[in-house]
Amino acid sequence: MTERVNILGVGVSAINMEQALATIDGWVTSRGREYVCVCPVHSIMECRRSEEVRRTFNRAGMVTPDGMPLVWVARALGHHDVGRVYGPDLMLAVLRRERHRHFFYGGGPGVAERLAGAVMARYPKLEVAGFIEPPFAPLDELCTPAVAQAINAGSADIVWVGMSSPKQDLWMTRMRPLLDAPVLIAVGAAFDFHTGRVRQAPAWIQRSGLEWLFRLGTEPRRLWRRYLVDNPWFVWELFLQSTRLKRFDL
Repeated sequence: MTERVNILGVGVSAINMEQALATIDGWVTSRGREYVCVCPVHSIMECRRSEEVRRTFNRAGMVTPDGMPLVWVARALGHHDVGRVYGPDLMLAVLRRERHRHFFYGGGPGVAERLAGAVMARYPKLEVAGFIEPPFAPLDELCTPAVAQAINAGSADIVWVGMSSPKQDLWMTRMRPLLDAPVLIAVGAAFDFHTGRVRQAPAWIQRSGLEWLFRLGTEPRRLWRRYLVDNPWFVWELFLQSTRLKRFDL
């Protein structure tokens, strides 16, 4: 397991994109049974709200620094090689190498099907094992042996999960014992970004750490609470942790 950085009680992997790709390749080769959580500030605060969510993240094989604030914190703590491992970028980086067999689970109606078609057109040697577009339903209805059987039938190496967080992360930890694929990776809005359903922030905005402001402007009704409540809360608790006024155990 890679070294972790304790950020408000969540062990974020001290990695960059190259290290993340090498780790995933290793799991596929060894047929390990791991799952990957991508972790922006929002996910840290979801872990603060729920002990179940925090346990889910801390038990993951990898928790990527998905947001620039987490990269800055890790570097400030001495992990100078840490880079952003953003879910949509991680997905493309893995797919473009055309090494593994992939299954897509998630997205709204028609999204996973469009995604599968788009990536096969873009990467002709890519093997796609299948896709499932689940209904909007509670986890108990989504995490079933029947769903596992349908995914396992495709003999995938990697299952990409595209739902909201922390639902997608809880889905992975519940389904991990039932799925044969060595690696499950939750990538949130990547399905929507890579099918053009939702506009992605320009690269310079992503690097500046202001992607949250761009996304707030594109989806204010859905995301206002995430950014206008969670971001100030994160900064305050990070201050408490850095000054040792409050302890956050992993």
